[in-house]
Amino acid sequence: MKTMKWLLRREFWEHKGAFFWTPVAVAAAMLLLVGGGFMYALAAGGHDTIQFNGHSVVAIQGLPPGLRAKLAYAAASGYLGLAAPLFVVLAVVVFFYCLAALHDDRRDRSILFWKSLPLSDRDTVLSKVLTALVVAPLITIAIGVVTGLALLVLGMISVAGKGVNLFGLVLQEPNLYLGPLYLLAFLPLYIIYALPTVGWLLMVSSWARSKVFLWAVCTPLVVAMLLKWFNLIVGHVSNSVIDVNWFYYEVVVRGLAGLVPGIWLSHSDIEVINQQYGLDPGALLGLSYSTLAYPSTWIAAAVGAAMIYAAMRLRRWRDEG
Repeated sequence: MKTMKWLLRREFWEHKGAFFWTPVAVAAAMLLLVGGGFMYALAAGGHDTIQFNGHSVVAIQGLPPGLRAKLAYAAASGYLGLAAPLFVVLAVVVFFYCLAALHDDRRDRSILFWKSLPLSDRDTVLSKVLTALVVAPLITIAIGVVTGLALLVLGMISVAGKGVNLFGLVLQEPNLYLGPLYLLAFLPLYIIYALPTVGWLLMVSSWARSKVFLWAVCTPLVVAMLLKWFNLIVGHVSNSVIDVNWFYYEVVVRGLAGLVPGIWLSHSDIEVINQQYGLDPGALLGLSYSTLAYPSTWIAAAVGAAMIYAAMRLRRWRDEG
């Protein structure tokens, strides 16, 4: 455990700019743009309406208690959604981190230094897996919570300037305090769905001598194109063709986009959320975890774990000649 702790610290120190300063910079830009927009609306004045569910509501004349409660519930339940761009950045940062994780130390020959230490290939690769699947998401969650709260406060100040004080009602909403816990509850689900992508990228990173990005991204895309081409040829002779759509969504998309939070939600799931659950984060969490009932989810996770094991073996034997 002590060795793993120091390995994780090493990964954070070497990639602090990507894991910490990049989301901090994006959060600062969001506060400047979105928060600045709230403050501009407050300073501009002269507007006596606010927007809620696509409708203009007269604010300066006061709101019915029921509508105030709905506004407070929406604000307390959805404020973390304002931090969504940070999680898109997380997917991009972790994607390129995994691509370079095992390739760069072979390219710059620092692998000779690390192999001279009493560190196993298993521990080294696992430290990179934990960094990608646990450390980086936890950092982003922390920054996202702070950013969401800051934007929520700025938004309520802006609305208060139009005669609608929601501070008391929002502070009474349980979802305001449960929001960070909901985000943490999504982390195990995120790990399961991200395993195939992390495993594939690390395996390619440990094997490819150069052009890691092309090998990782173009290989599944080329295979999908070849399968499509095969279907066009064979389809003229026989009705038995390969399901390219299945390969595209279950292999290409799951293999390359598994780091994107919410990848587990299908179009039908999103429609159910819009129609029934709305802004209820607890219901969204339950619907998300229901996707674990699909055998394909666990098969993909097992394949991801197998590729991580392959990356360990490749790191042991692969070296630049």
